[in-house]
Amino acid sequence: MISVCMATYNGAAYVKDQVDSILVQLTNADELIISDDGSTDGTLAILSEYAADPRIKILKGPGRGLIKNFEYGISQSKGQLIFLADQDDVWLPNKVAKTKAVFAENPNVEVVISDLAVTDSALKVVAPSYFQLKQVKSGFWHNVWRNGYIGAGMAFRSRMKAQILPFPEKIPMHDMWIGLTAGENLQLLPEPLTLYRRHDGNSSELNTSTSFCQKLIWRIHLLVALGRQRKKKHKS
Repeated sequence: MISVCMATYNGAAYVKDQVDSILVQLTNADELIISDDGSTDGTLAILSEYAADPRIKILKGPGRGLIKNFEYGISQSKGQLIFLADQDDVWLPNKVAKTKAVFAENPNVEVVISDLAVTDSALKVVAPSYFQLKQVKSGFWHNVWRNGYIGAGMAFRSRMKAQILPFPEKIPMHDMWIGLTAGENLQLLPEPLTLYRRHDGNSSELNTSTSFCQKLIWRIHLLVALGRQRKKKHKS
């Protein structure tokens, strides 16, 4: 069984495309958990059209922003593998199958991140490889400063929930936290399996405008949280 966790907020313009691209890849035993953080634009009305599908679970999010919304969805998941999904992307065929194959072939791998094709709002590809565009590679210190662990391409084993939840306060992003927590047990899948749609309403920026000072503060909080987590793990 797999769980797909999607966080929504005012995503009416694109959410149907994403939901449809996910459902065709799920079995009857799988689940799509959608945590909505108080949409006012018709997102919930669109999602209600899927009410007859028992695989879909629509939850009322905590109303505390994107990171906590994903945290809540993940906490409610039941699958052995958990996929993260943005509300405005489109999954390419066989994303689930190809990602599951990596886990099956590598029992020590905790997190798999597949490449993405960056598109405009109409799904026209503007960069065929997110990995190449952002020079993504694995490694702890590289991703502490220049994070490439992108949630839109991320899946992880459910046993990681004990380590990653609850998400610490003041971390830069949830996907960065999950990827760094996995350490060396993370594998990049260099095949674009998602159309990563960029538009005016995205919750995350492709090219961040965050100041150097804020980046530094976030990373200090992140490293402190990772240190505490590792101490707790060694004690248990």
